Amino acid sequence: MRIGYPCINLSLDCRPSRTFRVSNLSWDRLRETVAGNLACLERILQWNIERGLLFFRITSDLVPLASHPANRFPWDESFASDFARLGKIIRNNKMRISMHPGQYTLLNSPRPEVVAAACADLAYHARVLELMGLDATAKIQIHIGGLYGDKQAALERFVRAVERLDPAVRARLVVENDERLFNLTDCLRVHQETGLPVLLDVFHHEVYSDGRTLSEALAAAAKTWKAQDGPLMIDYSSPLPGGRLGSHAYQLDERHFRRFLAESRPYDFDLMLEIKDKERSALRALQIAQTLAKEIV
Repeated sequence: MRIGYPCINLSLDCRPSRTFRVSNLSWDRLRETVAGNLACLERILQWNIERGLLFFRITSDLVPLASHPANRFPWDESFASDFARLGKIIRNNKMRISMHPGQYTLLNSPRPEVVAAACADLAYHARVLELMGLDATAKIQIHIGGLYGDKQAALERFVRAVERLDPAVRARLVVENDERLFNLTDCLRVHQETGLPVLLDVFHHEVYSDGRTLSEALAAAAKTWKAQDGPLMIDYSSPLPGGRLGSHAYQLDERHFRRFLAESRPYDFDLMLEIKDKERSALRALQIAQTLAKEIV
């Protein structure tokens, strides 16, 4: 099991997600910002490697406004060697990488212009992973999207949109259950029609269950992953005490996490912790997992 966290490292004095408004878009501004973001990402990767955190979700803002129609600058050509260097670090240390477009990347929207923007955004994410020389185990996870008043029609639009994607994008795409609209059963239906692997979000499954136990959910999700997809990917968090339904915890709930590890045996997966203190909880989770593994042996 590789354990990781998403996007930023709170222990470092940099962010790989600096961005700016489209009104300020220029080649000089873009080049300066991307250079800083890539340099910070390299620091994060090295920090993680030194501490055994070998799963990381790269921010979607690595290249600001990358898929915006106004951005016609050759960022991929200009920074090709930088991306290649990062990819070499990742491969040499057997890290797992993922990306997660934002909430406005909606393949199942009834508006063609929104779907077109979503396709462009997914192509950008795939281009980043391609420039790093990462194989199809580096995934782009996405939710099914909105209901738009008709769940079945929304599911069908998502399936049709996936079928029209460039094969290089589709090979990296995985579909994730959410906490309100589309649960694990809905994602499994998408898999049946598209072949997309299903990324199980454990917290979302607890909030919006389809009736499966954790073990049953893991078994169902695991069957959707082929050898070329790499190990099953899991998102994990626990509820924020006293928070609204669906709010993620600020720090690792060790009792909840230990129970999760016990209930998830014997499945093999890579674990992304969506906990607000980022690397701090990831380090503690890694320590707990390693200790329990030694006890089992």
